Amino acid sequence: MASGTVARHAADTVVLVAAPGAELSTTGLEPWGWDERWAARWAEAAPAGAVPGRVVRHDRIAVMVAQAGGVRSLPFRTPAPPTVGDWVAVTDGVVEAVLPRTSFLRRRDPTTDDEQALAANVDVVGIVCGLDRPVTEGRVQRFVAITHDAGAEPLVVLTKVDLVADPGPELELVRRAVPGVEAITASATRGDGLEALRAAALDRTLVLLGESGAGKSTLLNALAGTEVAATGEVRAGDAKGRHTTTSRQLHRLPSGGVLIDSPGIREVGLFVDLEALAASFDDVATLGEGCRFRDCAHGNEPGCAVTSAVEAGSLARQRYEAWLTMRAEVAAAAVRAEEQARRPSRRRGR
Repeated sequence: MASGTVARHAADTVVLVAAPGAELSTTGLEPWGWDERWAARWAEAAPAGAVPGRVVRHDRIAVMVAQAGGVRSLPFRTPAPPTVGDWVAVTDGVVEAVLPRTSFLRRRDPTTDDEQALAANVDVVGIVCGLDRPVTEGRVQRFVAITHDAGAEPLVVLTKVDLVADPGPELELVRRAVPGVEAITASATRGDGLEALRAAALDRTLVLLGESGAGKSTLLNALAGTEVAATGEVRAGDAKGRHTTTSRQLHRLPSGGVLIDSPGIREVGLFVDLEALAASFDDVATLGEGCRFRDCAHGNEPGCAVTSAVEAGSLARQRYEAWLTMRAEVAAAAVRAEEQARRPSRRRGR
């Protein structure tokens, strides 16, 4: 591994001094999110002689990587495939290592039950819900759970606000479903909410998740100021969209920061741990601290503060039942993960 120090030079160019007399310029990587934090990680973990880059898109047997000289397609020979948002080490035109991640957004693959990578090194997850269709508490709660599992900040974005007379009921639904999580309304047509999204992405990585046709790509185009992502019409019958975005891709924003656009997600399968679930239902976790028994399962145990709150009406029964359902799913996912860990290792597509 390389051992080096980090120096700051003029024009905001971060330079890694990998060895006496050798400097690695990273001019041009700053708009992709490179900063002193990543320079320090590079000094600790990068193979000698490698150059840094960030994965912009994954194309099966290759990845599009942003480097100081531009963006190009490169093969990889890492133990597991890199994912969009990863910072990688490139040697002789091949990605050979992935730097330790600050966050990792994942879900349970609905077809294989395996872990499916969505994005890496994400700071904010924009949970996009179109107001041209019902906003459901369960989907929002699941998106928030996988965001907490990733180690990122959730932000609910209610799009197409220009299509409704009053978004108040939907905002109240979100506040009830995920207390404490910020929710904004947005309209790419009118420009509503765009400044809030630019602020969320400034000097950070923002990813947009949601159903097909929810308006993710339209928001990206509005933020980018140009047509960088294809968009399509939604069906009149059920407001479902066509899959105009077919792969996750990282884009630079002219206002600063980067944004990852992603294909629509119909099923939000949980591949999280109990701590992430507790972060999403911190009101339930706080109530649980008042239970008579420390190992209370919040079911039929005597002295359970959680079920008492449900009976008293201070904790909504719908929220309690959502927590029970998701807790059971998380427990089942943990069992599957343990079983898979015992199997011979295999490469999984990212």
